[in-house]
Amino acid sequence: MSKFKLVIFDMDGTLIKDRGIFVIAEKKGFKEELIKKIKDDSIEFYKRSIDIAKLSIGLNKREILEIFRSIKLSENVEKVITELKEHNIKTAIATDSYKFLADDLKDRLKIDYTFANNLIINEDIITGELEIHNKDLTQDFFSGEIYSICKSCALEQLCNELRINLNEAIAVGDGKVDIGMIKKAGLGIAYNAPEEVQKNADIITNDLRKILDYI
Repeated sequence: MSKFKLVIFDMDGTLIKDRGIFVIAEKKGFKEELIKKIKDDSIEFYKRSIDIAKLSIGLNKREILEIFRSIKLSENVEKVITELKEHNIKTAIATDSYKFLADDLKDRLKIDYTFANNLIINEDIITGELEIHNKDLTQDFFSGEIYSICKSCALEQLCNELRINLNEAIAVGDGKVDIGMIKKAGLGIAYNAPEEVQKNADIITNDLRKILDYI
């Protein structure tokens, strides 16, 4: 029986091959504006997320979902999720993307939980308003940044709800925003990640099946 009871995944670049907002921006013609906002170091990370949401004002939720669903899954995702379920291991998504996208992927992959930002939508039209998950503006302990979602906080919250220890959780991600949960989990996995993330992980891999070695 596995000592691990939970695997929490980043979404963009981890469960799916591309970054959803980039694919959407390219299809809808605001990629240059997106890149400018992402690169604006004068604005805190969580404020960039709020500004980026405004780029989607007036877009149709259903059209955005269709674009999102065109993004390929990372290799072996379905196999890994299926095997985790067979071992009664809970699964979760923690993403600084939008909840309606994360929930769509959750349903497709039969993942148990999602943590994400809530993009406000009125009658299928995106308003551009964003309700960030990190409502208390908790500073990520490991990176010192304030993100729109504190993934280490989401991990801790879920472990408390499931009544399991942090040491019984695996966290998988590829970005700086994932470092907190990667460091806090019992096993932190850097997947297709840059060196900055790799140096904070217990395991470095480019194959999600590596998770199965530890269950």
